[in-house]
Amino acid sequence: MRMEQGNVDGKGTATGTATGTATGKATGKATVKAALPRREETNLHHVHLTEASSPRTKQDVIIIGSGFGGLSCAIRLASAGLRVTILERQSHVGGKLQQVVQDGYHFDRGPSTITMPDAFRSVFDQAGVQMEDYVQLYELEPRTRNVFADGTTVDLSKNRGWMKEQIAAYSQQDAMRYDAFMDESASLYAEANRHFLGKLLLKPSDKYNLQMLRSLLRVRPAVKLDALLRRYFSHPHTLAMFGRYATYVGSSPYLCPSIFAMMGHVEAEVGIYGVKGGTYQLIEGMTRLAREKGVHILTGVEVHQIVVRHGKVVGVDTDRGLMEADRVVANGDVLSVNRLLLAQEHRKRMSDDRIAKYEPSISGFVTLAGVRRQYGQLLHHTVFFPEQYEPEFEHIFGDRMMPADPTIYLCYSGYSESGMAPVGASNLFILVNAPYLSNAWNWEQQQACYGDFVLEQLEARGIGGLKQSDVLIRYTPQQIAQDTLAHQGSIYGISSNSMKQTFMRPGNQSSDVQGLWYVGGTTHPGGGTPIVTLSGQLVGEQLVAEMGR
Repeated sequence: MRMEQGNVDGKGTATGTATGTATGKATGKATVKAALPRREETNLHHVHLTEASSPRTKQDVIIIGSGFGGLSCAIRLASAGLRVTILERQSHVGGKLQQVVQDGYHFDRGPSTITMPDAFRSVFDQAGVQMEDYVQLYELEPRTRNVFADGTTVDLSKNRGWMKEQIAAYSQQDAMRYDAFMDESASLYAEANRHFLGKLLLKPSDKYNLQMLRSLLRVRPAVKLDALLRRYFSHPHTLAMFGRYATYVGSSPYLCPSIFAMMGHVEAEVGIYGVKGGTYQLIEGMTRLAREKGVHILTGVEVHQIVVRHGKVVGVDTDRGLMEADRVVANGDVLSVNRLLLAQEHRKRMSDDRIAKYEPSISGFVTLAGVRRQYGQLLHHTVFFPEQYEPEFEHIFGDRMMPADPTIYLCYSGYSESGMAPVGASNLFILVNAPYLSNAWNWEQQQACYGDFVLEQLEARGIGGLKQSDVLIRYTPQQIAQDTLAHQGSIYGISSNSMKQTFMRPGNQSSDVQGLWYVGGTTHPGGGTPIVTLSGQLVGEQLVAEMGR
């Protein structure tokens, strides 16, 4: 892939021209690349649209995008005997999750914290196969290491006794309230699972009924996450550790509803999992299953427009011509799909003015570092918190600037699995939360400077030598927007910084075009890898019922 350097217009749309990327072996200095390696430097397969691979007949369903939502939807549809084609504009499947392999270092560029394993398992179960024949997960214990500015460390664990012991080292009061918080977290998760995550909300009666109202009241939608946490905890360390769950849906703990406190239960007690061979193996496994079920997966295809006639979808116009289908499922940002792929007369309920009213979620600034050192203080997942947590979100959502003192997340999959880096070396995925694209921050000008700043922050926390890495690759929100068409570079679609954007997201079924459906983080049930996977399954199930198979 390549980096497209340029400016961001007033609407946050990235523009510019391509710049080349240097390659080479380490010579004592880092080989810094502003984008991912060229295609031949990775080990990913790709299938370009050719006369031989192109479906020649009208499809039952065309899916635009090959992320978790698109793949899970395709598998469900094809398992029911429907003819399905996936079109992916990138050279490899996976959407925002891509794999980079260079000089013996293996990286996942994209989601790395895998929770709710049953969401993935159900994709394989519904297809009548064993997930373990396609991909293997392993449970992480401890789950995540949390490192605070004063040197305090808390390893998130399923062992409540150990958790209370660690918290008591800095706050006896918070430790005493931990069990009560975890019980509330489990209750919130149960409510979400029962009434929200496992069903489509297509009709007004699905959303506005007595059962749903009672459930909504039980999760206290008007209470912010930080406010709920303060009912149990008072120490800044504990508040930051559990407040960070807001970022899993691209939001602020000081603005998003308290429902996301359910992630305490999800992570500590349901578990965090690694994926053998790297997170991208989930994509590889689902891709293999989809192909076995007869799904055509075509990469390197640019969709120009969703074609609508008399209010009904009839297919998609691509750089290889028209492809016809009875249904189209867009696995991508709902706002971008409407703005870029639908003519204005076909999206009256999703006009440019309405799109502008949605607040995008956070984006991310990623550094991939392959370094010939090992770090005893790192686990598979490690989070370095700043001295004060709240200013980070004021910078991101208020000023739309990069934080002056950021939280830094590291994924070190080589901690759990050999072969992910050369012997004695480390493969580090480094993520800093970033604002969605706007004129307030220019990545073309600031990328190198801020990238060095992040490495210096880690050096100060004991993670040294990163500037001398064998491999050093940076990936900005601008590149996320260009590669995946994410609206203003946001990772999780729209934010959940309000009750409306959390519980009344754009629907899975287009209100304007018959036969057009959406899956992904912008639509119901929401953002995050397992939730997006559920989104695809739910829409797939609905279409199977509709199309009579």
